[in-house]
Amino acid sequence: QVQLLESGGGLVQPGGSLRLSCAASGRIFAINDMGWYRQAPGKQRELVALITSGGEITYVDSVKGRFTISRDNASKMVYLQMNSVQREDTAVYYCNADIVGLVAGVPRLNDYWGQGTQVTVSS
Repeated sequence: QVQLLESGGGLVQPGGSLRLSCAASGRIFAINDMGWYRQAPGKQRELVALITSGGEITYVDSVKGRFTISRDNASKMVYLQMNSVQREDTAVYYCNADIVGLVAGVPRLNDYWGQGTQVTVSS
């Protein structure tokens, strides 16, 4: 069974830094796009950053110049380096990936989500 597991969330002061990690596990044949989303209280979930299998990167405007997404294909990991964090970055952050995994004995492409990790920016 394919799973995504995030780590690295927590409490950070405004202007500080935090690094989120996400590990994919299970019977995996290929990983396509990997990304980070976030959902703040009372708001819809939004895309924060996306990285394709070819290394193309997209950021939401509010984090450009502050956040950096990267991936390690050999380790099946995706990271989000968060610098100069602001109170508005407070949210639950979710890892997302399009993965070709073994499902009922057959390789299938599915969209997977992690369980989420809380990031709180506060002094």
